[in-house]
Amino acid sequence: MGEEYKVEGMGAIVTDAGVAFRVWAPNAHRVSVIGDFNDWYNDKNELFSEDNGYWYTFIENAQVGQQYKYYICNGDLELYKIDPYAREVTNSSGNGVIAKLDFKWSTPDFKIASWNSLVIYELHIGTFFRKNENDIGDFDSVASHLRYLKALGVNCLEIMPVAEFPGGQSWGYNPSLPFAIEQDYGGQHALANLIDKAHSMGIAIIMDVVYNHFGPTDLDLWRFDGWSENDGGGIYFYNDWKASTPWGSTRPDYGRAEVRSYIRDNALMWLEQFHCDGLRWDATAFIREADGGLGMENALEEGIRMMQDINAEIQEKYPEKLLIAEDLMNKPFVTNGVDFGGLGFQSQWDASFVHPLRKLLSEMHDSDRDLNVLEEILKFKYNDKAFQRVVYVESHDEVANGKVRLPEMIQPGEADSAFAKKRAVLGAVLVLTSPGIPMLFQGQEFLSDKYFKDNDGLDWDKFSKFKGITKLFRDLLQLRTGRDGAAWGLQGEHITVFHKNNQDKIIAYYRYSSDAVDHGVIVIVNLSNQKFDNYKMGIPVSGKWLNKINTSWKGYDWQFGDAQVDDFETYEEVLDDFPQAASITAPAYTALIFTR
Repeated sequence: MGEEYKVEGMGAIVTDAGVAFRVWAPNAHRVSVIGDFNDWYNDKNELFSEDNGYWYTFIENAQVGQQYKYYICNGDLELYKIDPYAREVTNSSGNGVIAKLDFKWSTPDFKIASWNSLVIYELHIGTFFRKNENDIGDFDSVASHLRYLKALGVNCLEIMPVAEFPGGQSWGYNPSLPFAIEQDYGGQHALANLIDKAHSMGIAIIMDVVYNHFGPTDLDLWRFDGWSENDGGGIYFYNDWKASTPWGSTRPDYGRAEVRSYIRDNALMWLEQFHCDGLRWDATAFIREADGGLGMENALEEGIRMMQDINAEIQEKYPEKLLIAEDLMNKPFVTNGVDFGGLGFQSQWDASFVHPLRKLLSEMHDSDRDLNVLEEILKFKYNDKAFQRVVYVESHDEVANGKVRLPEMIQPGEADSAFAKKRAVLGAVLVLTSPGIPMLFQGQEFLSDKYFKDNDGLDWDKFSKFKGITKLFRDLLQLRTGRDGAAWGLQGEHITVFHKNNQDKIIAYYRYSSDAVDHGVIVIVNLSNQKFDNYKMGIPVSGKWLNKINTSWKGYDWQFGDAQVDDFETYEEVLDDFPQAASITAPAYTALIFTR
């Protein structure tokens, strides 16, 4: 093996002359690669030690599409292991496949929309669209519905994890092989095709990644080279108390440079090879603390440094990529810069928004809805930056594991009732008009009320039943993303709650940018079951205001009635500390949006 055959990289590295193989197995005394290219004999293609725990060889007759594994000897122990860097596998407990992503991108220069105009749509590949109950959704079935998502107004998909997992149905948060793309979804070329088609329609892709644990089943990383301590998982995992997570004792050992490199290489793979526009890191609290911050604080300093290093490298190379943390502990340092001691994420899922808002909307009695809580929800920021939070009322976590969709939460067993629909719609308005990056969960736009399960497809009959509600979401997204051209204030950093009537449950706020203070957006929300005519309030900016959204319009739902809401013009009167006021109609359980 001459030096001309030495190539950089890990796993099966395809070149014009053949395929190189490199693997990390520091406790092995012998490593071979076996596969279709050598009739699976373990004595034909030994790897040579590179004296740093890594083993390497080059095989000229190995080809793309051939199956392979590593044969690892540690004393008398003989192991047959899937390549940790395998880009394709037959299945999660099968063989690796020599693979190369030979895809011709039609949108190589795509850039994600500015974060202040972004609307994220969280989507699960296996359930988003199924032809029948026995079918599993895949990358192609999602690609076939991109026009629907484009028409809805979505400009960013957040895809739940698609790394290879056991079986054909899963949420994806149990990755067996982080570099391989789930075969039951279609594999790496089908994923690249989905991303490329999305980009051609102006839709960005954020990939959900899981680095707080691996597995815990179908896990060839477990005791990969035969070594372990304390009944632990070997070289890829902590072998002491730090291994324990709520999902098994499979927390990666962030203290090992090789494991940190493994995770770093995976993060960059999604951005560089698959052209993803960002990453959403799952459960980062369990990377930075052994107990996830839920009890005694046991900081994992090496996990903190790993996130800082990876985020800093990505931001230096790809400053337009969006890095989101699902931390859910309301910690400002998660989205603070690395130079200031933060983790370096640009935004984080905001638990301080979703949980109190769902509670507020589902209160049975109007009198129990506290608008002081709502004001706090609307005005909250991390590090005084509005877009450092992702705001939502539904996500995969919030509609499963004993939790339900918002309409069902509002009125159990009667999710199709007028009350449930009207208040669920208020949740969408509050999400899409609050400072932050708004996120919807699949089916929310047609009031899906089913408990989320990975073996139960999205009920598209709801789309046919509630096309008016979907139109309302489309109208809201048109305002939020700037396609309407009149509601730029929704993309600003600022909010002023200028009217709050906790007795009658009416709140009004002004959304604006510091660059155009007088050209903001007024949002008025009636959280009571009482209609108010000629309701007077002070208005922060004088002039004529046009009604863009009235959620009680009968065109959105026949049960909403036909409460007429007119444009309004301010008149001189000191009210709510403003020199001008207006009289408006506020239908029951209704949100109104006005622009100048």
